Amino acid sequence: MAQDEYDILFKVVLIGDSGVGKSNLLTRFTRNEFNLESQSTIGVEFATRTIQVEGKTVKAQIWDTAGQERYRAITAAYYRGAAGAMLVYDIASQSSYEHVSRWLKELRDHADANIAVMLVGNKSDLKHLREVPTEQARSFAAEHNLSFIETSALDASNVDQAFITVLNELYEIYKVKQLEQGDSAGPRPGDGTTISFTPTAGDDKKKSSNCC
Repeated sequence: MAQDEYDILFKVVLIGDSGVGKSNLLTRFTRNEFNLESQSTIGVEFATRTIQVEGKTVKAQIWDTAGQERYRAITAAYYRGAAGAMLVYDIASQSSYEHVSRWLKELRDHADANIAVMLVGNKSDLKHLREVPTEQARSFAAEHNLSFIETSALDASNVDQAFITVLNELYEIYKVKQLEQGDSAGPRPGDGTTISFTPTAGDDKKKSSNCC
């Protein structure tokens, strides 16, 4: 199967305060790159990576939403059609963690009710500067029915695991929906499967299911 062909497409959004490392999580997962001089994201950008799940080619289209307040009105529209979200804070920044509740509320207000959400404590390499205890964040995640992991985009710790965990969770949700519709039925508009995402130009090769 060619690189631009896939069976299922999931849109995943990265949200959280500016400076928590969303862009570097994106580039570490999609290109295995890290940029110490990375600048704040302006508006929205995205990248893709394809993985295999139970013999299916699953393509993740990951959107990096700007954390600055002045771009919030722009990025809100990009929650629509998202199947998954990674809510990122910096373990060395208590304020970025305190804002997690606000980001989660915004996500719940704008995204599909069934969106899969993972809470991500990034910059785990900064253990000597830690301000957010792991167990505190883990408890918050459990309370709000979120999966949880700590990562480091700098040394790549748990980055692949975080994204792949989300994609596997989305695939399990997809399988349940397929069973509810009948084995021979694919996702259809109005049947409860999120398919509102419109592929970018040039991304219109073979797709057996355009889910999210």
